[in-house]
Amino acid sequence: MAKLTREELIQHLKKIKLLALDVDGVLTDDSIYFGPDGWELKRFNISDGLFMVLAMRQGLKIAIVSGRYSPATTTRMKDLGIPYVLQGMKDKVEMLTPLLKELNISFNEVAFMGNEILDIKLAKKVALGIAVSDANAQLIEVADYVTQKAGGQGAVREIIECYFEAINQDPKSFLV
Repeated sequence: MAKLTREELIQHLKKIKLLALDVDGVLTDDSIYFGPDGWELKRFNISDGLFMVLAMRQGLKIAIVSGRYSPATTTRMKDLGIPYVLQGMKDKVEMLTPLLKELNISFNEVAFMGNEILDIKLAKKVALGIAVSDANAQLIEVADYVTQKAGGQGAVREIIECYFEAINQDPKSFLV
């Protein structure tokens, strides 16, 4: 499948109302740290978080769609003020559908970023399926766009910077 160029991606982002993000391998480097008592730690990219907040201030809706429930994810998304944190379902289309109905947004107005075979179904369903550069080859094959940056290394910021370019806004305008 031919991939969008950065310029084509920017054009497609103009119609996006919601950015759905996988967590492990997209917002993190695909690592989880466990202590002996089961305590879990994840490493999130700070710049990704900053740009998620700036995009929400501009009006873009952001939803987390993770097949795995994680208290660390819940804590980080609460810290960022992400209102839509969906976790613990393997079928991400089924997971996201009720939220889209609630927000009156269609799949044709959604971009989704993923990294793994679990993300293929949703990537194919939305208007814009995005794979991080270090994603599974099968997801890369079906994705509309592949980031330059790896998951957990600024890939989300990369896409949100393109979104701001698409809507002709300076992200610095949304700093508080």
